[in-house]
Amino acid sequence: MLNSTYLQKKISLKILLLLGFYMLTLEAIGQNHSEKGNKEKRTTWQNFTYDMGNVFGGVGYSYTRPLYWSGDDFLKFGAVAATTLGIYAFDDNIRETFLEHEEDVPQILKDYGWYAGSPQNNYAATGAVYLTGLFTKNEKLRRTGVLLISSATATGLLQQIAKSATGRARPGTGYGKNHFRPFGGDKAYRSFPSGHAVLTFSNAHVIAKQFNSWWVKAPVYALGVIPGLSRIYADAHWASDVFLSWAMSYFMVEAIDLYLNKKYDKKYNDDERDNRQKMSLNLTFGGNMVGAVLTF
Repeated sequence: MLNSTYLQKKISLKILLLLGFYMLTLEAIGQNHSEKGNKEKRTTWQNFTYDMGNVFGGVGYSYTRPLYWSGDDFLKFGAVAATTLGIYAFDDNIRETFLEHEEDVPQILKDYGWYAGSPQNNYAATGAVYLTGLFTKNEKLRRTGVLLISSATATGLLQQIAKSATGRARPGTGYGKNHFRPFGGDKAYRSFPSGHAVLTFSNAHVIAKQFNSWWVKAPVYALGVIPGLSRIYADAHWASDVFLSWAMSYFMVEAIDLYLNKKYDKKYNDDERDNRQKMSLNLTFGGNMVGAVLTF
């Protein structure tokens, strides 16, 4: 039987995680902006149905983006694939290094990694953000909530399909990094990619977009990558699983954000957007080297 004090700590940690995520997002609330159309005539229910339509529209839009890729998009896809394969080659070495230092990781970080990446906690937090914007009639926060929910839905569904289709064995099974059982159905064969990493990094990227300062963005991204790293320490995922999850989350959020630009007039940091450089991911090639440059 579990110790009551231990259970209280677990419950308290979950509550703190939800409140922390909620309060962090509230910091991004700015002046109310209007979305496409005549918002003054919309009821709360009409706003809700409009936003939910954009949630599903954003998911569909993100899934169809590969049909419209240009040369640069294929280069980025190739860079992600090449990096994933490069990490895949060293999965065993990375796993050994992480396991050697597993006891050095504070338990609170391990607990955070687990609870922050759980779907029920994720949707509770993102739902709270959206509903706050809906009932306070803050269109900016509504848009942020729509981006959070649609990104989590798109990445969450895709990773579930990928997990089942690839059937990669988890490192803890002892079968090795090259063991696959497509559509195996067992939890032991659902390593690729990581659901925890997908959800938390999607949230982190969305929240980081709300701020101009990298003194704020950096800690947000740090909170977003901890769950993925914790899953490597837990021997539940390979490093290549986690990296691909982060990359997938980044590009999904970017695609859905582009879609929402067509549905809402204003968004986060809109007043200052013309005075700052937009963040972008560019690839560089030279000789026998390839690199990625993040500009902001």
